[in-house]
Amino acid sequence: MALSCPLAGSAWSQAGTVAGFAQSAPNPTLIQYAARQRSPQALRVLDIGCGAGRNAVPLALSGARVVGSDLSWPMLLAAAARDAGGRLQVALAPMESLPIRDRSIDLIVAHGIWNLARSADEFRRAVREAARVAADHARLFVFTFSRHTLAAEAQPIDGEAFVFTQFSGQPQVFLTEEQLIGELDAAGFEADPDLPLRELNLPPALSEGRASAFRVEGPPGQARMGGAPVIYEGGFRFAGA
Repeated sequence: MALSCPLAGSAWSQAGTVAGFAQSAPNPTLIQYAARQRSPQALRVLDIGCGAGRNAVPLALSGARVVGSDLSWPMLLAAAARDAGGRLQVALAPMESLPIRDRSIDLIVAHGIWNLARSADEFRRAVREAARVAADHARLFVFTFSRHTLAAEAQPIDGEAFVFTQFSGQPQVFLTEEQLIGELDAAGFEADPDLPLRELNLPPALSEGRASAFRVEGPPGQARMGGAPVIYEGGFRFAGA
Protein backbone atom coordinates (compact mmCIF):
# COMPACT_ATOMS: atom_id res chain seq x y z
CA MET A 1 0.00 0.00 0.00
CA ALA A 2 1.40 3.38 -0.98
CA LEU A 3 2.01 5.73 1.91
CA SER A 4 1.80 9.50 1.91
CA CYS A 5 5.27 11.01 1.92
CA PRO A 6 5.76 13.96 4.29
CA LEU A 7 8.64 15.16 2.11
CA ALA A 8 6.85 14.84 -1.24
CA GLY A 9 7.93 17.64 -3.54
CA SER A 10 11.09 18.39 -1.58
CA ALA A 11 14.65 17.74 -2.68
CA TRP A 12 14.79 14.77 -0.29
CA SER A 13 12.29 12.87 -2.44
CA GLN A 14 13.53 13.81 -5.91
CA ALA A 15 14.78 10.93 -8.03
CA GLY A 16 18.23 12.41 -8.54
CA THR A 17 18.76 13.03 -4.85
CA VAL A 18 17.60 9.53 -3.95
CA ALA A 19 19.88 7.98 -6.56
CA GLY A 20 22.84 9.96 -5.27
CA PHE A 21 22.24 8.82 -1.69
CA ALA A 22 21.80 5.21 -2.82
CA GLN A 23 25.26 5.33 -4.38
CA SER A 24 26.97 7.02 -1.42
CA ALA A 25 29.63 5.06 0.41
CA PRO A 26 29.03 4.23 4.06
CA ASN A 27 30.77 6.14 6.82
CA PRO A 28 33.83 3.98 7.56
CA THR A 29 34.16 5.26 11.13
CA LEU A 30 30.60 4.16 11.87
CA ILE A 31 31.11 0.74 10.29
CA GLN A 32 34.27 0.18 12.34
CA TYR A 33 32.56 1.41 15.51
CA ALA A 34 29.67 -1.01 14.99
CA ALA A 35 32.09 -3.88 14.41
CA ARG A 36 33.61 -3.27 17.86
CA GLN A 37 30.27 -3.75 19.60
CA ARG A 38 28.61 -7.04 20.52
CA SER A 39 28.47 -9.92 18.03
CA PRO A 40 27.11 -8.55 14.72
CA GLN A 41 24.51 -11.30 14.60
CA ALA A 42 23.07 -10.07 17.91
CA LEU A 43 23.44 -6.32 17.30
CA ARG A 44 20.15 -4.42 17.07
CA VAL A 45 20.64 -1.16 15.15
CA LEU A 46 18.41 1.85 14.56
CA ASP A 47 19.51 4.21 11.78
CA ILE A 48 17.53 7.43 12.25
CA GLY A 49 17.20 9.27 8.96
CA CYS A 50 18.65 6.34 7.04
CA GLY A 51 17.95 7.82 3.61
CA ALA A 52 18.56 5.29 0.84
CA GLY A 53 20.50 2.97 3.12
CA ARG A 54 24.01 4.38 2.85
CA ASN A 55 24.88 3.05 6.31
CA ALA A 56 21.90 0.83 7.08
CA VAL A 57 22.55 -1.65 4.26
CA PRO A 58 26.24 -2.28 5.06
CA LEU A 59 25.37 -2.64 8.75
CA ALA A 60 22.72 -5.22 7.85
CA LEU A 61 25.12 -7.07 5.57
CA SER A 62 27.57 -7.28 8.48
CA GLY A 63 24.96 -9.39 10.28
CA ALA A 64 23.17 -6.79 12.40
CA ARG A 65 19.39 -6.50 12.55
CA VAL A 66 18.68 -2.96 11.33
CA VAL A 67 15.66 -0.67 11.33
CA GLY A 68 16.02 2.39 9.16
CA SER A 69 13.64 5.32 9.63
CA ASP A 70 13.14 8.35 7.43
CA LEU A 71 10.49 10.87 6.34
CA SER A 72 11.17 10.38 2.62
CA TRP A 73 9.21 7.45 1.24
CA PRO A 74 11.27 7.33 -2.01
CA MET A 75 14.44 7.12 0.10
CA LEU A 76 13.00 4.24 2.12
CA LEU A 77 11.87 2.43 -1.03
CA ALA A 78 15.37 2.74 -2.43
CA ALA A 79 16.86 1.37 0.79
CA ALA A 80 14.40 -1.52 0.92
CA ALA A 81 15.15 -2.40 -2.71
CA ARG A 82 18.83 -2.96 -1.99
CA ASP A 83 20.21 -6.34 -1.03
CA ALA A 84 20.55 -6.26 2.76
CA GLY A 85 20.38 -9.99 3.36
CA GLY A 86 16.87 -9.76 4.72
CA ARG A 87 18.08 -7.97 7.86
CA LEU A 88 16.83 -4.44 7.10
CA GLN A 89 13.38 -3.10 7.92
CA VAL A 90 12.31 0.44 7.06
CA ALA A 91 9.83 2.75 8.77
CA LEU A 92 8.32 6.05 7.67
CA ALA A 93 8.65 8.03 10.89
CA PRO A 94 9.94 11.36 12.23
CA MET A 95 13.06 11.39 14.38
CA GLU A 96 11.10 12.49 17.45
CA SER A 97 8.46 9.71 17.23
CA LEU A 98 9.95 6.33 16.40
CA PRO A 99 7.91 3.10 16.09
CA ILE A 100 10.44 1.22 18.22
CA ARG A 101 9.99 -0.56 21.54
CA ASP A 102 11.51 0.89 24.70
CA ARG A 103 15.05 -0.29 25.56
CA SER A 104 15.34 -2.45 22.44
CA ILE A 105 18.27 -0.97 20.46
CA ASP A 106 21.99 -1.65 20.94
CA LEU A 107 23.38 0.90 18.48
CA ILE A 108 21.61 4.13 17.53
CA VAL A 109 22.86 5.96 14.45
CA ALA A 110 22.11 9.69 14.19
CA HIS A 111 24.05 10.45 11.02
CA GLY A 112 23.24 13.87 9.60
CA ILE A 113 19.70 13.88 10.94
CA TRP A 114 19.51 15.80 14.23
CA ASN A 115 20.98 18.90 12.58
CA LEU A 116 17.78 19.04 10.48
CA ALA A 117 15.65 19.81 13.54
CA ARG A 118 13.90 23.14 13.13
CA SER A 119 13.86 24.05 16.80
CA ALA A 120 15.61 23.16 20.04
CA ASP A 121 12.38 21.52 21.19
CA GLU A 122 12.32 19.22 18.15
CA PHE A 123 16.01 18.43 18.63
CA ARG A 124 15.53 17.57 22.31
CA ARG A 125 12.49 15.41 21.61
CA ALA A 126 14.55 13.49 19.05
CA VAL A 127 17.40 12.95 21.51
CA ARG A 128 14.97 11.83 24.23
CA GLU A 129 13.38 9.43 21.77
CA ALA A 130 16.80 7.91 21.08
CA ALA A 131 17.27 7.52 24.83
CA ARG A 132 13.87 5.84 25.13
CA VAL A 133 14.74 3.08 22.67
CA ALA A 134 18.31 2.61 23.94
CA ALA A 135 19.00 -0.70 25.67
CA ASP A 136 21.22 -0.80 28.75
CA HIS A 137 24.72 0.35 27.75
CA ALA A 138 23.63 1.01 24.16
CA ARG A 139 25.95 3.00 21.92
CA LEU A 140 25.08 6.14 19.99
CA PHE A 141 26.93 7.30 16.88
CA VAL A 142 26.54 11.04 16.27
CA PHE A 143 27.37 12.92 13.08
CA THR A 144 26.02 16.47 13.21
CA PHE A 145 26.77 20.10 12.37
CA SER A 146 29.21 22.10 14.48
CA ARG A 147 28.67 25.77 15.34
CA HIS A 148 32.01 26.37 13.60
CA THR A 149 30.18 25.89 10.29
CA LEU A 150 28.85 29.43 10.65
CA ALA A 151 30.58 32.76 10.95
CA ALA A 152 31.20 33.87 14.52
CA GLU A 153 28.82 36.80 14.16
CA ALA A 154 25.88 34.64 13.00
CA GLN A 155 22.89 34.88 15.31
CA PRO A 156 20.36 32.13 16.07
CA ILE A 157 16.66 32.47 15.39
CA ASP A 158 14.87 34.58 17.99
CA GLY A 159 14.13 32.48 21.04
CA GLU A 160 16.53 29.71 20.01
CA ALA A 161 19.98 28.90 21.39
CA PHE A 162 21.41 26.83 18.54
CA VAL A 163 19.05 26.99 15.55
CA PHE A 164 20.27 29.15 12.66
CA THR A 165 19.20 29.88 9.08
CA GLN A 166 22.47 31.26 7.69
CA PHE A 167 23.73 27.98 6.20
CA SER A 168 20.86 26.99 3.92
CA GLY A 169 18.14 29.54 4.49
CA GLN A 170 16.21 26.95 6.51
CA PRO A 171 16.33 26.43 10.29
CA GLN A 172 19.00 23.91 11.23
CA VAL A 173 20.85 22.98 14.39
CA PHE A 174 24.49 24.03 14.86
CA LEU A 175 25.92 23.07 18.26
CA THR A 176 29.01 24.00 20.18
CA GLU A 177 30.92 21.18 21.84
CA GLU A 178 29.53 22.21 25.22
CA GLN A 179 25.96 22.30 23.90
CA LEU A 180 26.22 18.90 22.19
CA ILE A 181 27.68 17.15 25.22
CA GLY A 182 25.24 18.90 27.56
CA GLU A 183 22.16 18.01 25.50
CA LEU A 184 23.19 14.36 25.24
CA ASP A 185 24.08 14.20 28.92
CA ALA A 186 20.63 15.49 29.84
CA ALA A 187 19.12 12.51 28.00
CA GLY A 188 21.45 9.98 29.63
CA PHE A 189 24.25 9.68 27.07
CA GLU A 190 27.91 10.01 28.09
CA ALA A 191 31.02 10.18 25.92
CA ASP A 192 32.35 6.81 24.79
CA PRO A 193 36.16 6.70 25.08
CA ASP A 194 36.16 4.08 22.32
CA LEU A 195 35.22 6.80 19.83
CA PRO A 196 36.21 10.26 21.13
CA LEU A 197 34.40 13.26 19.74
CA ARG A 198 36.23 14.88 16.85
CA GLU A 199 35.52 17.81 14.56
CA LEU A 200 35.81 17.29 10.80
CA ASN A 201 36.53 20.01 8.22
CA LEU A 202 37.60 22.52 10.84
CA PRO A 203 39.42 25.47 9.22
CA PRO A 204 43.12 25.75 10.13
CA ALA A 205 42.60 29.11 11.84
CA LEU A 206 40.23 27.43 14.29
CA SER A 207 42.08 24.15 14.67
CA GLU A 208 45.27 25.74 16.02
CA GLY A 209 45.65 24.99 19.69
CA ARG A 210 42.80 22.45 19.70
CA ALA A 211 44.78 19.31 18.95
CA SER A 212 44.58 18.17 22.58
CA ALA A 213 40.79 18.37 22.56
CA PHE A 214 39.99 17.15 19.05
CA ARG A 215 41.34 15.06 16.26
CA VAL A 216 40.86 17.39 13.29
CA GLU A 217 40.46 15.77 9.88
CA GLY A 218 39.18 16.60 6.43
CA PRO A 219 39.92 19.35 3.92
CA PRO A 220 40.36 22.92 5.11
CA GLY A 221 37.05 24.75 5.48
CA GLN A 222 35.99 27.74 3.47
CA ALA A 223 34.57 30.95 4.91
CA ARG A 224 31.39 29.44 6.30
CA MET A 225 27.94 30.45 4.99
CA GLY A 226 27.22 27.66 2.54
CA GLY A 227 30.69 26.09 2.36
CA ALA A 228 31.41 22.55 3.52
CA PRO A 229 29.92 22.14 6.99
CA VAL A 230 32.10 21.48 10.01
CA ILE A 231 30.96 18.19 11.54
CA TYR A 232 31.05 16.63 14.99
CA GLU A 233 31.55 12.88 14.89
CA GLY A 234 31.77 10.67 17.94
CA GLY A 235 30.40 7.86 20.03
CA PHE A 236 28.33 7.96 23.22
CA ARG A 237 27.09 5.36 25.70
CA PHE A 238 23.65 5.26 27.25
CA ALA A 239 24.14 5.45 30.99
CA GLY A 240 20.48 5.79 31.90
CA ALA A 241 17.97 8.61 32.15
